[in-house]
Amino acid sequence: MRVVVLTGAGISAESGVPTFRDADGLWEGHRVEDVATPEAFARDPETVHRFYDARRAALAAVAPNPAHEALGRLERALGDDLLLVTQNIDDLHERGGSADVLHMHGRLRSALCAGCGARTGWEGPMLDAAPCADCGGDLRPDVVWFGEVPLGMDRIQRAVAGCEVFCSIGTSGAVYPAAGFVQYAAAYGARTLELNLVPSEGTAHFAEARHGPASVLVPAWVDELLGD
Repeated sequence: MRVVVLTGAGISAESGVPTFRDADGLWEGHRVEDVATPEAFARDPETVHRFYDARRAALAAVAPNPAHEALGRLERALGDDLLLVTQNIDDLHERGGSADVLHMHGRLRSALCAGCGARTGWEGPMLDAAPCADCGGDLRPDVVWFGEVPLGMDRIQRAVAGCEVFCSIGTSGAVYPAAGFVQYAAAYGARTLELNLVPSEGTAHFAEARHGPASVLVPAWVDELLGD
C-alpha cells in the first residue's frame, strides 16, 4: 500500500507551535513582506534573522504530540511505501519518530548559504553568525519564502501520482502547490482523506473528511490503516 501524507500547521498547533499567520494576515506581528521574502532579507537581514532565531529557540519548549508519533509508527510499518510531506518548518515529525520527512517549505534548524546553496544543520541564533565555510557567503534561514519554489516537488509529484492513499492533515487547503495535491492524487485513482480540526478550503475535493483534533484523529486513522 503506497501512502502519501501531507501535513500543515494544524498538526503542530496542538504541540503549542503557533500557526504563524494570524487572522489579520500578520505573521507573529510582522507583515509577510518584512520577514518571508528574499527582498526582505536583502533589505533588512537583521529583522529577518531575529524573527527566525526566535522561532528556532521556541522549538525547545514544544514536543511532538500523538499525531506526530502515530505517523512515526506508520513509517516504521510501511517503510518506503510512505512519503511524509510537511509544510511545517519545525522538527516535530522527526522527534515523533519519522526518519524520512520531506520539508517542502524548508527547516528552521538548518542554514542555507545565500551564495553557494550549501546547507548545514543549525541550532542557535543565526544573526551575526560566521559566513559560509565553503564560499564565505551570508547564511540565511533554510526556509522557502514567498516567491521561491518549494523543495522536492519532483519527488512529491511522482509519489502523489503513484499512491493508493493520499491523506492531508492539519492544512488550510489554501496554499498552493500543496493545496492541489489532492486533486492530482484523485485524478490518478487514489483514495483521498482530510483530517483537520475544521473543514478546510479544500474539503470538497476529498472523498472523505474527518474533523477534530489531530492528536485524536491521526492515531485512530493509522490504527485503521494498519489493521490494529
